[in-house]
Amino acid sequence: MDMKRTSRELKRKMDTMSVSFGRPTRTVITKINRTKTTTSSSSRSIRITPKTIRPFASMVKAIRVHELGGPEVLKWEEVEIGEPKEGEIRVKNKAIGINFIDVYYRKGVYQSPLPFIPGREAVGVVTAVGPGLTGRKVGDVVAYAGNPMGSYAEEQILPASVAVSVPPSIDPSVAASIMLKGMTAHSLLRRCFKVERGHTVLVHAAAGGVGSILCQWANALGATVIGTVSNEAKAAQAAEDGCHHVIIYTQEDFVTRIDKITSGKGVNVVYDSVGKDTFQGSLLCLSPRGYMVSFGQSSGLPDPVPLSAIAAKSLFLTRPSLFQYTTTRDELLEAAGEVFANVASGILRVRVNHTYPLSEAAQAHADLENRKTSGSVLLVPDAN
Repeated sequence: MDMKRTSRELKRKMDTMSVSFGRPTRTVITKINRTKTTTSSSSRSIRITPKTIRPFASMVKAIRVHELGGPEVLKWEEVEIGEPKEGEIRVKNKAIGINFIDVYYRKGVYQSPLPFIPGREAVGVVTAVGPGLTGRKVGDVVAYAGNPMGSYAEEQILPASVAVSVPPSIDPSVAASIMLKGMTAHSLLRRCFKVERGHTVLVHAAAGGVGSILCQWANALGATVIGTVSNEAKAAQAAEDGCHHVIIYTQEDFVTRIDKITSGKGVNVVYDSVGKDTFQGSLLCLSPRGYMVSFGQSSGLPDPVPLSAIAAKSLFLTRPSLFQYTTTRDELLEAAGEVFANVASGILRVRVNHTYPLSEAAQAHADLENRKTSGSVLLVPDAN
């Protein structure tokens, strides 16, 4: 017998039995009867690839939207979740951030194919990693903000590239409250218009999730901060968060008041997440060569603006999206790192003022839209 030939054949058979799933290699031997007789049967090994095995799937609870509309379209349902593929992780969510962008998708202001699971911010624990993935392991506490949509779920599959590690010193509920809002504030204050000592800034919705962070951060950078709010309680919070001047816009005209505060000079930059109700007034408040940063429209889309409206004072107008400022892994890590560092140092205080069970997302949306909330709003999976 040719021993070398026999050795080669044995090696070939053993090779067909090794199946790699990105975990410790398993050896699988499947016997196939080549004849129907019981006295003369033989077996051979076959190669099994991951494609021939149906991925493990399980059911989890999530909020889904089947039609556009009010908070009532948020449905509590069971959905199927599989195992992570190459470059992916599976995460069991501990805390989920609610943001006004979720309302925009629910209403159809921003488009997404139906049905969809809303939500773009969460913190959770990694329960599985995809084949061949390095740099991430089961048990890691991670946060993400932005794409993909789908955080209103007990568990979700994420690209590993969008997840960042949460420092042990920061509680998951705090991280889920600050990740998207904090990185939004970072892009507005450090990238769209770089706020420095001596600047005067106007922040609308100063007691809101992003507004609260903007006021604290701008104050720490040395700017004079003017904030607008709707009532006395929110005015007190805005003052605590670093507003030097707080305007209750339901009681006085903010344009007239800002003209007095600045002695007619105007502000260097306006951060406006309200939209329709404040947009035109915001333009009037700006100093020559001032920056109008419109990053939301909670009151509706602003009316169209002719170029002549910004030409008189050579104004700058921008409509930024966070996702355009975190397109690379380096940009993401820089933004998240600065946010977490400011939380750890005490520059940013996170206000988790409202927490709802995930199954009650509809109520949370209703309260958010009816201006019954302030600071950050969280959803917590019911099983937690």
